[in-house]
Amino acid sequence: MGPQMTTQTERPRTGPGERGPAAGTGRKARARRVKSEVRLLSSLGHVALVVWAVIVIVPILWTFLASFKNTPEIFSSPWTLPAELRWENWGRAWTQARVGRFFVNSVIVVSCGVFGTMLLGSMAAYVLARYKFVGNRVIYYLFVSGLAFPVFLALVPLFFVVDNLGLLNSHTGLVLVYIAYSLPFTVFFLAAFFKTLPTSVAEAGMIDGCSHTRLFFQVMLPMAKPGLISVGIFNIIGQWSQYQLPLVLLSNAEDKWVLTQGIADISVNAGYEADWSGLFAALTMAILPMILVYAIFQRQIQSGLTAGAVK
Repeated sequence: MGPQMTTQTERPRTGPGERGPAAGTGRKARARRVKSEVRLLSSLGHVALVVWAVIVIVPILWTFLASFKNTPEIFSSPWTLPAELRWENWGRAWTQARVGRFFVNSVIVVSCGVFGTMLLGSMAAYVLARYKFVGNRVIYYLFVSGLAFPVFLALVPLFFVVDNLGLLNSHTGLVLVYIAYSLPFTVFFLAAFFKTLPTSVAEAGMIDGCSHTRLFFQVMLPMAKPGLISVGIFNIIGQWSQYQLPLVLLSNAEDKWVLTQGIADISVNAGYEADWSGLFAALTMAILPMILVYAIFQRQIQSGLTAGAVK
C-alpha cells in the first residue's frame, strides 16, 4: 500500500525575521497615513502663514494709503486709493508736527543704544561662552533672568535711579537704560552663538601670540558676524519701537522726545484738530525705516539664526 496523499495544501511558514504580505500591506497603509497627515499639517501651516501675513500687511498698507488722503477721504472711502498723492501731508507732519526733530532724536538714541548694547553684550557673551571661571553660570543666569522681568515693573525705581544720577530728561540716561534693557537678550543669544565657533581657530590665534583682546576683536568677532547682525537688527527694532521708557525718562523734555512720543502726541491732538492724514503720514515715517532695515538684512538675519542653532 503506497503512501497516502494529503488533500490539504500546506501554507508557507514565515520565520521570525520574515514578513508576510499582510505586514507589507500594513506598512504601506501606515506610510500613506503619515504622508496624508504631513500634507494636512503643511496645509494648515500655510493657511496660518497667509492669515498672519494678511493681519500684518493690511493695516500697514491701509496706513500708507491713508497718509496720502485728506480727512474726508479717510472716513468716507477708507479702502479706496487716494484721489491724488498729497505729499503735503508728509511735509506738514515733518515740520509742523516736528516729526523730523523726533526722527533725528530716535536715530541718535537708537544708534548709541545699539552700539553700546552690541559692544558690551558681545564681550560679556564671549567671556561667558568661551572661558571657565568660578561664578560663570551664576552670572549667565543673572543675565538670562532679565528676559523674564517685565519692564513696566521697574519703571518707578528706574525713574528714581536715573533721577539720582542726574540723567533724567536726557538722551544719555535713556541710552544707558536702553543698553541695560537689551543686554539680557543679547547675551543669551550671542553666548549660544559663540559656543558654535571652532575652538581650533582660537587656539591657533593664541599660539601665534594674540592677546585675549586682540583674539576677540580681530578673530572671533568677525567670525560671529551673522549672529551680530541678527541680534543687532532685533535690538534696533526693539529700541526704535520702545514707548514706555522714553515716556517716563523724557517726560519733561519735549525737544528731546523720540518718534514714538511724538506720534502719541500727534494722536492726542488729532482728536481735536482732526489732522488724521498728518498722523498716518507720521506713522508711515516711523514704520518704513524698520521695514527697509529688515528687507536689506533679511538673509543675514536668517543665516545668523540658523548658524547659532546648530553646534
